[in-house]
Amino acid sequence: MRTERLPDGHRWLRVADPGWGDPVDTSHASARGGRWNPPGSFRVLYCNEDIVTARLNTQAFLAGWPYEADDLRDAAAPVLVAVTLPRNQRVADLHSPSGLRSMGLPPTYPLDGSGDLIDHDRCQPVGSDAYAHGLRGVRCRSARTPRGAGRELAWFPATARSRARIESVTPFSDWYWA
Repeated sequence: MRTERLPDGHRWLRVADPGWGDPVDTSHASARGGRWNPPGSFRVLYCNEDIVTARLNTQAFLAGWPYEADDLRDAAAPVLVAVTLPRNQRVADLHSPSGLRSMGLPPTYPLDGSGDLIDHDRCQPVGSDAYAHGLRGVRCRSARTPRGAGRELAWFPATARSRARIESVTPFSDWYWA
């Protein structure tokens, strides 16, 4: 398993519903699961590494709705929550070809050899393995960006007291169109 240390102080970006009481709450992902954790398992905070990836994730999310980003008003549109994590976080490298290979994923991830998106069922055991080895997350290619160009982080808090620190919350019109 190939690992890397996250840069201390990096601002990770979380796209959140403005109605969420706590945009860094990990209980929802723990209960429902996600790409890197099965339902009913460990806590995960899913974040984007940069603004471009956050925008592309939002566009992909909106593709299934009957409206477009132009139709959204700040009161109901996603906010961008910038967070920092505790220091010295070691995570699985699932963005480099060698890191992907070390965890049994193809170097074409997020696509398989046929060009199809690799589904959650194949990724969840990989995330569970990283978690079982005491890693604090998975830094990966984004499954929502063209050919995995963006980077995301699935962060696994070490304890119930480990939390991402909110640095800022930016309204939709100030981050999406900027």
